[in-house]
Amino acid sequence: MTVFASAGKARTMNFNANDVGFVPAVAGHYVENTGDTDLVFLEIFKSNRFEDFSLNNWIRRVPPEMAKAHLNLNSGQLKAIPEEKLVVIAG
Repeated sequence: MTVFASAGKARTMNFNANDVGFVPAVAGHYVENTGDTDLVFLEIFKSNRFEDFSLNNWIRRVPPEMAKAHLNLNSGQLKAIPEEKLVVIAG
Protein backbone atom coordinates (compact mmCIF):
# COMPACT_ATOMS: atom_id res chain seq x y z
CA MET A 1 0.00 0.00 0.00
CA THR A 2 1.23 3.45 -0.88
CA VAL A 3 0.03 6.42 1.15
CA PHE A 4 0.58 9.82 -0.43
CA ALA A 5 0.26 13.34 0.87
CA SER A 6 1.04 16.85 -0.33
CA ALA A 7 4.42 18.06 -1.55
CA GLY A 8 5.27 14.73 -3.17
CA LYS A 9 5.50 12.86 0.12
CA ALA A 10 4.67 9.16 -0.13
CA ARG A 11 5.47 5.92 1.64
CA THR A 12 5.03 2.38 0.36
CA MET A 13 4.91 -0.65 2.62
CA ASN A 14 4.36 -4.36 2.01
CA PHE A 15 1.75 -6.15 4.09
CA ASN A 16 1.10 -9.79 4.88
CA ALA A 17 -2.05 -11.61 5.96
CA ASN A 18 -3.61 -10.06 9.09
CA ASP A 19 -1.43 -6.93 8.98
CA VAL A 20 -3.04 -3.57 9.74
CA GLY A 21 -2.16 -0.29 8.04
CA PHE A 22 -3.19 3.28 8.78
CA VAL A 23 -3.95 6.10 6.34
CA PRO A 24 -4.19 9.63 7.80
CA ALA A 25 -7.50 11.37 7.14
CA VAL A 26 -6.01 13.89 4.70
CA ALA A 27 -3.90 11.40 2.70
CA GLY A 28 -4.74 9.36 -0.36
CA HIS A 29 -3.77 5.74 -0.77
CA TYR A 30 -3.25 3.07 -3.38
CA VAL A 31 -3.39 -0.69 -2.80
CA GLU A 32 -1.79 -3.19 -5.15
CA ASN A 33 -1.88 -6.96 -4.84
CA THR A 34 1.73 -8.04 -5.40
CA GLY A 35 1.07 -11.64 -4.38
CA ASP A 36 -0.18 -14.62 -6.35
CA THR A 37 -3.44 -15.16 -4.43
CA ASP A 38 -6.59 -13.05 -4.13
CA LEU A 39 -6.37 -9.94 -1.98
CA VAL A 40 -9.00 -9.33 0.68
CA PHE A 41 -8.89 -5.70 1.77
CA LEU A 42 -11.06 -4.17 4.48
CA GLU A 43 -11.28 -0.40 4.91
CA ILE A 44 -12.76 1.10 8.05
CA PHE A 45 -13.59 4.79 8.31
CA LYS A 46 -14.17 6.90 11.39
CA SER A 47 -16.96 8.78 9.72
CA ASN A 48 -20.61 8.52 8.93
CA ARG A 49 -19.85 9.66 5.37
CA PHE A 50 -17.82 7.87 2.71
CA GLU A 51 -16.48 9.43 -0.48
CA ASP A 52 -14.51 7.58 -3.12
CA PHE A 53 -12.28 9.49 -5.50
CA SER A 54 -10.84 7.58 -8.42
CA LEU A 55 -7.28 8.79 -9.00
CA ASN A 56 -7.33 8.05 -12.72
CA ASN A 57 -10.67 9.84 -13.04
CA TRP A 58 -9.30 12.87 -11.19
CA ILE A 59 -6.06 13.01 -13.22
CA ARG A 60 -7.98 12.97 -16.50
CA ARG A 61 -10.10 15.94 -15.38
CA VAL A 62 -7.45 18.36 -14.12
CA PRO A 63 -5.88 20.65 -16.72
CA PRO A 64 -3.31 18.60 -18.70
CA GLU A 65 -0.60 21.16 -18.01
CA MET A 66 -1.12 20.69 -14.27
CA ALA A 67 -0.94 16.89 -14.48
CA LYS A 68 2.19 17.08 -16.65
CA ALA A 69 3.93 19.53 -14.32
CA HIS A 70 3.08 17.80 -11.05
CA LEU A 71 3.21 14.15 -12.09
CA ASN A 72 5.99 14.35 -14.68
CA LEU A 73 3.78 12.71 -17.32
CA ASN A 74 3.81 13.41 -21.05
CA SER A 75 0.75 13.77 -23.29
CA GLY A 76 0.83 10.12 -24.37
CA GLN A 77 0.96 8.88 -20.79
CA LEU A 78 -1.97 11.11 -19.81
CA LYS A 79 -4.06 9.88 -22.74
CA ALA A 80 -3.34 6.26 -21.73
CA ILE A 81 -5.03 6.79 -18.34
CA PRO A 82 -8.64 5.53 -18.55
CA GLU A 83 -11.29 8.24 -18.19
CA GLU A 84 -13.79 6.05 -16.35
CA LYS A 85 -13.45 4.91 -12.77
CA LEU A 86 -11.98 1.42 -12.56
CA VAL A 87 -12.65 -0.33 -9.27
CA VAL A 88 -10.11 -3.08 -10.00
CA ILE A 89 -7.40 -2.70 -12.61
CA ALA A 90 -6.02 -5.99 -13.92
CA GLY A 91 -2.24 -6.05 -13.83
